[in-house]
Amino acid sequence: MPTHPLPKLHNAMWPGLVGKGTDPGQEPPISLERMLQLTAAADVDGQKFDGIDYFLFRPHTDPEAGDTELGAIADKIASYGFSVGSLVAPVWPGTVGDSAMGNAAARQKFLSAVRMACRIANVFENRSVRKYGVIRIDSAEFGVATWRGNPQANTKKIAETFREAAMIAKDHGQRLAAEGEICWAGMHSWKDVLDLLEAVGMPEVLGFQADLAHTYLYLLGYNAPEHALVQPGYTDAEFWPAYEQMVAKLRPWTIDFHVAQNDGEVHGAGAHDKTGKHCPADDPKGKLDIVRCSGPWLRGAADRGIQHICWDGCMFPNKTLEDPRTWNMILKTMMAVRDAHGWT
Repeated sequence: MPTHPLPKLHNAMWPGLVGKGTDPGQEPPISLERMLQLTAAADVDGQKFDGIDYFLFRPHTDPEAGDTELGAIADKIASYGFSVGSLVAPVWPGTVGDSAMGNAAARQKFLSAVRMACRIANVFENRSVRKYGVIRIDSAEFGVATWRGNPQANTKKIAETFREAAMIAKDHGQRLAAEGEICWAGMHSWKDVLDLLEAVGMPEVLGFQADLAHTYLYLLGYNAPEHALVQPGYTDAEFWPAYEQMVAKLRPWTIDFHVAQNDGEVHGAGAHDKTGKHCPADDPKGKLDIVRCSGPWLRGAADRGIQHICWDGCMFPNKTLEDPRTWNMILKTMMAVRDAHGWT
């Protein structure tokens, strides 16, 4: 039996999509059905995954689907015994949305994507398959080059877009979480994303999503050397105080959490700009003590409304995703995180 009933343990569906495609050198997407099967097959001493987190885009989901089609998807997920947790809004160019710091038309597309995600969230809630979780967004501005042309003005523009998005979410009874990842302009360092969250100033509706793989690169200042808290070759004595310093700044905003591993490298595939490389939970090159690193983020998590945690294996090769050992090791690691830091 688990030591604690919470947080619930979820697996992400988007590793079957992100970085996948039909372009030369890309691996094909993995269907929603197959991702559900792989997740459902994981079993560690009778413990199974409790649910999934879900990217709202094709081929897994048509974000413009009607209630009947969405209801069928909800029923399919429920048939595996899963709940739906956090949803990823299709905010990027090439999906429904566009850059949150773009022109007026681009920003309206961004808001349209948030509106679609909120509608789908409500459908899933009405089907009783979703009872917790957030809607994830980011600035949808790949890379930081354009942002650096005028950081203050561009962050202000992203904040204005996010504030409008937060009002849409509030009207639908939802909360948004801004993903901390070095590839998103204005969110590419711990300091820049903190400035952005404070500029939005709606913590009850818009918070932060922490991912262990991505926030590790925040520490190194990969896309913002001026905000680095450790340097390559750091010692444990240097790492842990720096880690606690970073988490202390962002934890009050953190309303969604991804368990992950990182080998200190960056990786990109398809249209996805380079970002923290997700690794298998037991990767020998992994830089993180996953259980220990999760602790500071999950301190007080229940008070911030967190009821689940999710594994992110974004851009794992298909061979890794198809290997049952991958999911059993991930599930075992997440159980250890819950045993160490869970709550009632």
